[in-house]
Amino acid sequence: MTSPLSFELFKITLKGAILLLLFIPLLAHAFVNPDEQLSDPALESRAREISKDIRCPVCESQNIDESDADVARDLRILIRERLTEGDSNKEIVEYLRIRYGDVILMNPPLNKTTTLLWLGPFIVLTFGGIGTFLFIRKAQT
Repeated sequence: MTSPLSFELFKITLKGAILLLLFIPLLAHAFVNPDEQLSDPALESRAREISKDIRCPVCESQNIDESDADVARDLRILIRERLTEGDSNKEIVEYLRIRYGDVILMNPPLNKTTTLLWLGPFIVLTFGGIGTFLFIRKAQT
C-alpha cells in the first residue's frame, strides 16, 4: 500500500515533467543560433527586430526569428551581413520584399496583390455566418 505522501510527490513530479515537455519547444525557438549572432549588441538588436517582421518562406506562419528552417537561417545570416555592410533596416526589408514579394512581410501592405489576403478571412466569416443562419432557419421550419 502506498502512502498519500508518495502519491502526492508522484503527482507533483508528473506535473513538472508535463510542464517541461510543454515548454521545451518554446525554448527551442526562443533563441537565434549563437554562430549567427553579431558581436555588436546594437546591430544584433536591429537584426532581431527585422527578423521578427519577416515571414519564413517555408513555415509561413512563423517569422524567421522563430523558425528552424534552413531558408530562415539563411535569411537571418543575410540580414546580419547587410547590417554589417551598413544597410538601414528599411533597405534590408525592401531588398527582401523585392526578392520575395510582399508575402515575405509578416504584415504586408494593403494593395491590389494583397487585397484577398487581407479581406479573405472576413469573406469566409461572412459566408460562414450566412450559411449558419440559413441552416438554423431551415432547421426551425
